[in-house]
Amino acid sequence: MSNYFQPEIETMPREQIEADQSAKLVKQVKHVYENVAFYRKKMDEAGVKPEDIKGIEDLSKLPFVTKDDLRDNYPYSALAVPMSDVVRIQSTSGTTGRRVIAYYTQDDIDIWDTCCARAIVAAGGTNEDVVHVCYGYGLFTGGPGLNGGSHMLGSLTLPMSSGNTERQLQFMEDLGSTILCCTPSYAFNLAEAIREAGIKDKLKLKAGIFGAEPWTEEMRKTIEENLGIRAHDIYGLTEISGPGVSFECEYQEGMHIQEDHFIPEIINPVTGEVLPDGEVGELVFTSITKKAYPLLRYRTRDLCKLTHEKCKCGRTHVRMNKIMGRSDDMMVVKGVNVWPSQIEQVLIRNGYEANYLIVVDRENMRDSIEVNVEMTPVMAADASYDVKAAEKKLVKELKDMLGIYAVVKVVEPKTITRSEGKAKRVIDKRDLYAK
Repeated sequence: MSNYFQPEIETMPREQIEADQSAKLVKQVKHVYENVAFYRKKMDEAGVKPEDIKGIEDLSKLPFVTKDDLRDNYPYSALAVPMSDVVRIQSTSGTTGRRVIAYYTQDDIDIWDTCCARAIVAAGGTNEDVVHVCYGYGLFTGGPGLNGGSHMLGSLTLPMSSGNTERQLQFMEDLGSTILCCTPSYAFNLAEAIREAGIKDKLKLKAGIFGAEPWTEEMRKTIEENLGIRAHDIYGLTEISGPGVSFECEYQEGMHIQEDHFIPEIINPVTGEVLPDGEVGELVFTSITKKAYPLLRYRTRDLCKLTHEKCKCGRTHVRMNKIMGRSDDMMVVKGVNVWPSQIEQVLIRNGYEANYLIVVDRENMRDSIEVNVEMTPVMAADASYDVKAAEKKLVKELKDMLGIYAVVKVVEPKTITRSEGKAKRVIDKRDLYAK
């Protein structure tokens, strides 16, 4: 079996990592400038030529790229190789505008598979594991990414896709799944179904690799307790490649960014200023090895912070913390910045599970926020459980957390619609009034 924990790459000294990145960046900028008219125009307008980029110290000279740029160049204008070299596409959901299509050469696919194989190894996986992939397949990158990584590692791969929970549990039990790959919200739903079926002791699960949506440390602890596993975060996005851009090791102290393929930056989302380690800002990525669809200084809208401190596992690649939310996920309610993750922390801290729905509305020019959360089956069966008292307690703690009043409604179990992919946590009815 090939060892995808590659010490010669993942434990390189900082100066060696940066020298490698500099050489790849210079080559990538030249490739992009010569082959993509959109980039050439953007760089010319910024007064930057390929020869101005001599290493990573010159990265900030390059202009940023946004999702709107990619939408404007749909479908082919950001492609950097002949179509005859392209072997696959993946795509974003397109729920908020025109889809973004990402293109891959075979070398791009091989790199992506390697990145995902490293993520599985970091979660404790080997070629003796059974990797149960219930991310969505098709155009969504989740399923194909972990599927390819599992294949490259030599693990038995179950390409389950999302949904059909009864079948998921059957295969999980019959085939002895050991590593579960899906969104954290679906992992939570699977844990609920496993508990109801009474089969937890019959399963061999040891680890989970969960991503594609933000999730809190409180949710991690709940999933680990409910499934009896170690829950590892994984990060990626279609525009850059897919899952595997970064991943957690056994110490769960941040996700290791695969710096032999990606250069990360944290910027002030308003000014574009590059921020130092430890400061929260918007995550920006430059792809230095992808050939079909390489992005330079791509603004992800994801908020986090970086650290270059060496990890206990020995890896020296920079780490990013859990995504704290997206700059475009933040809600402004009554003039206050509100993040769904803040609400989730309060709910889980009080013993509730991650089955909740946030409804924001506006009436007579005044905002309102309502949090609906399910009581657990234990709560529902407890004659002493007082719904009104529970709601009152949550109202107080949410006001302490958010600084504003929120209506809380504790509802019966199974009342809120379950997710089989990315969870829909927020309904902002104020959008209905937008013209």
